[in-house]
Order: sequence, then C-alpha cells, then structure tokens
Amino acid sequence: MPALPIRVDAVLIQAVIAAALSFAHLHDLAVAAGQDGWKAWAYPISVDLLLVAAWKRLRSGQSKAAGWSWFLIALAASLGANVATAGLLDLDNVPAWLRITVAGWPAVAFLGGTLLAHGPATTPAEAAPDETPADRAPELQLALDQAPEPAARPADRVPAALVDHARKVAAEHHTRTGTPIDTDTLRARLGVPAPLAAAIAARLN
Repeated sequence: MPALPIRVDAVLIQAVIAAALSFAHLHDLAVAAGQDGWKAWAYPISVDLLLVAAWKRLRSGQSKAAGWSWFLIALAASLGANVATAGLLDLDNVPAWLRITVAGWPAVAFLGGTLLAHGPATTPAEAAPDETPADRAPELQLALDQAPEPAARPADRVPAALVDHARKVAAEHHTRTGTPIDTDTLRARLGVPAPLAAAIAARLN
C-alpha cells in the first residue's frame, strides 16, 4: 500500500508558531503579576479557550454580538500580553492595576465561557426571516396560489416550482446550520400552512 503524501501547510505552521509565542507571553505576564506554578500556565489556556468559544459562537451564526464581544476581550488579553512583554513594561515592577487585571481574569473568563456555552441559542426559524409573499418570485407565488386545499394535497400534487424553491431553502439551511431542515422551520421560511409544508417536506425526503 503506497504511503500517503504528507502535505506541509505553511498557514498551519504559522498558526502553531504564533499560538506558542502568545502562550509564552501570557505565561510570562502572569508570572510577573504574581501568579506562579500551575496558575501561570492556566492563564494562557484560559485566554485561548475563550477565543475558541467565541469563534465557535461566531461560526454558528447565533448571537454574533456576544460572540464578537468576548472574542475581542480575549484577543485584547492575548495582544496585551504580547505588547507588555515586548520590553514596554518592566516585568520586575508590574503596576498594581495590571496585577488586579490578571487576578480578576479567571472570573471574567468563567463568565464569558459560561455565557457562550450556555447562552440562549437562536432557533433556525428565528435566525432566518420568514419569507413574505412580496419576497417570492411571481412564478412561485402563482404556484402557491394554485396549490390544492389541505384536504386534497397529497405529496405528488405539490407544484414543482414550490418544491424546487423549498429545496433551495433546505440546502441553505443545511449549509448554515449543518442539520436538515425540519417541517416547522420549512413552513416558517416558506410562509405556507402546515399541511402544505408537510407535503413539501415529504417530497424533499
């Protein structure tokens, strides 16, 4: 069996180097601020975890304001340590305000991590605005107007134009959330009655 080729990713290598340097700067600043032993090593881990949690929230598309806020706080802590240890700060005589900031960081990181991990999530139906009749293409609205009544709406009688549009909506939802669209969300996005949404969903499966 031939060996798999190993691809060297320059961007990944650069990211690892940058992360290691930032990790070391945070550790050195924590030591200078009076945190020693395992506590000094815990600070850079805490900052990096908050960055990851904030970035994950931003990638999910939910509560972007909270994601950006905590991402900038963690980034400021990391960038501040890099600048402080670049010779601009006397690490043998750290000012009191910096000692207070470093000592208070665990509480800030705990609060941010908790809010990011357990904050209220936006449901898919809330994340995307409902489509109104004015937003629909004329041919789609015509197909919707000509759809049979709920009592006489088997899956094979749903207008093809409406099914095609529903497939686009479902594909966009899957790309954005990573999960298949459910009937309630499909109904909300299309602005159609529940029986028609169920019939369309049956055509998508």
